[in-house]
Amino acid sequence: MKKNLIQYRTDDGDIGVGLVHSSEKVEILNWRGGIYELAKAAINSRRTLSDLVEENRSGQYLDYDQLDRDQRLLSPISHVDPAHILVAGTGLTHLGSADTRAAMHAKLNADEAQMTDSMRMFRMGLEGGKPAAGQVGVQPEWFYKGDGSIIAAPGADIESPEFALDFGDEVEVVGIYLIGDDGKPYRLGFAMGNEFSDHKTEKINYLYLAHSKLRPCSIGPELALGELPSSIEGISKIIRDGEVAWQKAFVSGEDNMSHTIANLEYHHFKYRAFLRPGDIHIHFFGTSTLSFADNFETRAGDIFEVQSDWFGRPLRNTYRIAKSRSLAECEVVAL
Repeated sequence: MKKNLIQYRTDDGDIGVGLVHSSEKVEILNWRGGIYELAKAAINSRRTLSDLVEENRSGQYLDYDQLDRDQRLLSPISHVDPAHILVAGTGLTHLGSADTRAAMHAKLNADEAQMTDSMRMFRMGLEGGKPAAGQVGVQPEWFYKGDGSIIAAPGADIESPEFALDFGDEVEVVGIYLIGDDGKPYRLGFAMGNEFSDHKTEKINYLYLAHSKLRPCSIGPELALGELPSSIEGISKIIRDGEVAWQKAFVSGEDNMSHTIANLEYHHFKYRAFLRPGDIHIHFFGTSTLSFADNFETRAGDIFEVQSDWFGRPLRNTYRIAKSRSLAECEVVAL
């Protein structure tokens, strides 16, 4: 049986864990401390998350719609100290939709001297991103987004800094990991995510990519346990003034990628600094669908909605602008 979990705020302010049964009801688990503590218990007892879920089913249910309406849904992973969550990702990993693939291959067939660094990186993934078993594939583009403080809960506002030139959606599958006491990374499962970037800043110069990625993101609301299907389909929407202003289908999963999940995971966790026991890692696996590519300009008040049947309930967030800190507020004080 496929299992999807959620985290929600309980009546007494704690973090509850629920097993999704349908779009209408969620079974309460007899567990406090959230999915983080559930995963730690699974690792320490050498059992699976699915096993512990079965052991802690209560037979009591909550109204899923009501949880959503009351804004009690939380991101499907959390830590008491957000600094112990590392949010990162890999880009240029997806083959693209059929209408963009032909144009991309035309660029790939161009002379080496005419290729951009991005196209070279993409071609490297095509040629070496899916290695044979037991071999190491080519390393992908990698970026850092921030710690757990940048994650907006499902249904919550998601804020772009006032200084940003653009706030562009990027719909992606997310891997969620916990580093065990043995220093090994354990994958809890996968979630739907929206990884926002400042594409206009990146277009000024590709070396601004690091700056452009330092933006909020959202994940969830459901954590899908087990392996990721080879192909995932869904719809990304931007709703403005109650109407769909932009919409596009998206695909993910290894059938639609130039890298295997295992290869992307290896090149992240090969760094010893990323193997600190107790830390959570949230990793965005890349996308081929974003409204910016269609020259769509997002604006404050837009509602971003991502839906994929595999991941259950849609992920929604409303775009707001956060006032930037002044030059004086950012002044460094010498001690």
